Amino acid sequence: MPVFPSARPRRALRATATSVALALAAIAGPSRLSAQRTVPSAALTPADLLDARTVSAGDYSPDGKWLVVRLARRGDGLGFVAARDGDPSYTRPAPSRLLLLNTATGDTTAILSSPRTIGTLAWSAQSDRLAIATRDTVPQLLIWDAASRRLRVQSLSGARLAENSDLSWTDDGRLVLAIRERQWLPEVKARFDSLVRGPISVQVGTEPFLAWDVLRRLGNRAIVVALTPATARLDTLIPASQITSWNIAPNGQRISWREDRNAKTNYDGGPSNESRLLTRRLRDGMRDSASVVFASMRGVTLMNAADGERYAFGRDGAIYVASLTDTTPRRLIGPAPRARGDSARSTAPRDSTARTAEERYTLVGFSPTGGDVVVASRTGLHQLRVADGARNTIGAVTDTIRGPRFTLADWSRDGRSLLVSMSSRSTWNRALLRVNLALNLTETLVSDGRLYGAPKLSPDGARVAVTIGENGRPPDLWLGDAVMFRPKRILESNPQLASRALPTTQLVEYLDADGRAQFGVLTMPAGGGGALPTVFSVYEDFFDDSFDATTMLLASRGYAVMKPSVTFETGYPGEAWLKGVTSSANKLIEMGVADSSKLGVHGTSYGGYATNLLITQTNRFKAAINISGKVDLVSFYTDSPRLGVRNINAAEKTQDRIGATMWEQPQKYVQHSAVMFADRIKTPLLLVTGGEDHNVPAINTREMYFALRRLGKPVEWVNYTNGGHGIPMTNAAEFTDWHNRLTGWYDRYLKPATATVPASDQQPLLR
Repeated sequence: MPVFPSARPRRALRATATSVALALAAIAGPSRLSAQRTVPSAALTPADLLDARTVSAGDYSPDGKWLVVRLARRGDGLGFVAARDGDPSYTRPAPSRLLLLNTATGDTTAILSSPRTIGTLAWSAQSDRLAIATRDTVPQLLIWDAASRRLRVQSLSGARLAENSDLSWTDDGRLVLAIRERQWLPEVKARFDSLVRGPISVQVGTEPFLAWDVLRRLGNRAIVVALTPATARLDTLIPASQITSWNIAPNGQRISWREDRNAKTNYDGGPSNESRLLTRRLRDGMRDSASVVFASMRGVTLMNAADGERYAFGRDGAIYVASLTDTTPRRLIGPAPRARGDSARSTAPRDSTARTAEERYTLVGFSPTGGDVVVASRTGLHQLRVADGARNTIGAVTDTIRGPRFTLADWSRDGRSLLVSMSSRSTWNRALLRVNLALNLTETLVSDGRLYGAPKLSPDGARVAVTIGENGRPPDLWLGDAVMFRPKRILESNPQLASRALPTTQLVEYLDADGRAQFGVLTMPAGGGGALPTVFSVYEDFFDDSFDATTMLLASRGYAVMKPSVTFETGYPGEAWLKGVTSSANKLIEMGVADSSKLGVHGTSYGGYATNLLITQTNRFKAAINISGKVDLVSFYTDSPRLGVRNINAAEKTQDRIGATMWEQPQKYVQHSAVMFADRIKTPLLLVTGGEDHNVPAINTREMYFALRRLGKPVEWVNYTNGGHGIPMTNAAEFTDWHNRLTGWYDRYLKPATATVPASDQQPLLR
C-alpha cells in the first residue's frame, strides 16, 4: 500500500498524513502497515512481484495546482490475451490508478480508484477539467471536473474513440481527439479473424502490403474531430486518413498532421518509412484546403511550440525554425544543405574531410514559447536563442565514450526554465540541473548516486516532482522546490517490502576479451557473503540499477546476479557475449563474489538468443535458461508475420547486426543459429516459450529442444500455451510457475545440496 509520510518539505505542504493514507488505502487494497515495522528477514516471492507497485508523475495542471500521479500494480496487468497481438482494436492491459496531488497542501484526490488502462490525459487551459482516454476493451473518454470533483463518461454521439487517440483542449473549451469510422471495427475484426482462424487465408506476393501490415496500418486510420462536451457535437477537422500524429493550435485556428505515405511494405523500416506533414486553417467552422509543409518527413525531426504555429526541425545535422504561415526555414546552426547532386563521395577529399569534421546537431527540445531550442552534439547539450542564434552550452562533453550524458528532462510552460538530467557513464553519479534562461545560469539542484526518473517541472518553474530510486528498489515519488531543492518523499510506493530482506546493488567495471572497458550491474543477497552461486542475466548493455523484479527474486534466494555489458561488431554478434560475459565472470571470481563452479546464465528475447549462442561456445556455465529467444536465425528471418518485416530488418541492419541479407551472406545466418551447433552444448538448458508469442514464435525455440533430445543432452522445454513473449501475464498461477521454474532450475544445478522452495511458494508446478 503506497503511503504518504507525515513529514513535509515546508509548511505549505501541511496535509494530514491520516487523510492521505486513508485515500490511498482505499485504492491500494488491504493494508499492510503492520509489516512496515517488522525486521526484514523473508525472501521475496512471486506474490511479492505481483504486488510490486510503480509510481509516476504526469502533467501539472496549467495553474500548477494539481499534479497527476499514476499508481500501477503489476498483478493488475494479468489477463493479457497474447493471441490478439496484431489486432489494432486490442490494447495490452496496463492498468493503473489515478490520483491528483495538490502541490500546495499535499492532499490527494482519487480519480480512478479501480485500475484502468489509461492512454492520454489532457488538462484544459483553465485547469478546470482533465480529459482521460482509456484503452479498455471499449475505449472511453472520461472528464474530471475540478469544481465538483466528479468524473463522468463523455458521450461521443455513438462514435468509437480511437485506441491511440491523443487529446488536446482548445481555448474555447472544445476537446480535439481521434475517432474511428463506423465500418472500422467490423473491418478490423474480419481481417484479423481471416488471418488467424481462416478457414481459408490467401496472401499474394504481388500485393503492395503484407497482410499483417494492412491490418497494422488500420490502427493509424482515424478521423480527427473537435468535441463540444456539453452537446457531444463532433466537428470533423481531418477526414479519415492514415494519421500518425497531429497538433492543433490552442486558439483552434490551425491544425497540422503527419500522414503515412508508404505505398508498399518497406523492408528497410525505421527512418526509411515515408510520411508528409500537412496543415489546414480552421475558420468559423470552415476548413481551408490542406497544404503541404513537408512533402517528405524522411530524416526530419520536428517539434512544435505551444502556439501550434511555430516549429523547429532538424535535418542532416542542422537545426531550422519556421512557422506554418511562413514555411521558409531559417537555419540556426549546423552544416549548410548540400546542393542538388552533391554528396560526400562526389566532393574532393579536402571537402569530404571538412564535412566529417563539421559539428552536427540533433534537435532535442523546442521552447513552449518558441524562443529557444535545445540541441545535442558530440560536444554536449546546448541552448540556442531563436532570435539571434546565441548559444549557451548547458552540459559540455569532452569524452564521448566515458564523459557524462546530458538529457533535457522538462521545460516550464513560460519557457524560462529548463530541467536537465545528468548521468555519469563511469560511476553512479546522477544529477538534476536547473537552467535559468533569463539569467543564463545553470544550477545543480542535486547530485548523488540515486536514480532520478522523469522529473517534471511545474508550469512556473517553481517545483520539481521526480521519482527517486536506489539500490535496485522501486522508486518513490518526491516533491521539492526548484531553487533550494530539498525534496521530500510524497509517496512511498512499496512499504510492504520493508518486511523482505532486499538485495543490494553495485556497479562493476571490467575489461572484455578485447581489452575494452565494460560495466555491469551486480545484485547481491542481503548480507552478501563468500563466493556465491552466480547467475548472469544477459542482453546488450546494462548500467543503471533500476528495479528488476526477477533479478531481485534470484538475489533474495542467495544468488549473486550480474548483468554484464557487451560490445558488438557488425557481422559477428555471436562473439560479443563470449568476450563480454565470460570476462565479467572472471572479474567476479577475482573479486571473490562468484563461485567458479556454480555459474548460470539466462536471458529473455534477444538475451535468450544470446544465452543459446553463448553455451555453444563455452562450457563454463552449469545451467542455462533461454526465455523466448530464437535458436535458428534462418527460420526466424522470415517468420513472425504479425511483426511485418521487423525480423528481416533486425537481422540485416539493427539488433542482430548480421549486416547482409540471408542470400548475400548465408554462412553468417548459419553461424549465428545456435541449433546448428547443438552438438557442442554441454550445459543443461531450460527452454521457456509462450504458445502465443508472435515476436519469437515457440516453434523456433522448440527446434533446440528436439535437437538436444536427439543428441542425448540435458534439456527441458516449458511452453505456456496461452503465454506471450517473456513472462506469462495470463494469470497468477502461470506467473508463479514461471518464476518457480527459473529458481528451481538454478537450484537443481548450482546448489543441489541446499535447494529449498519457500513455504509460501510450495505449490505444484503446472503441467
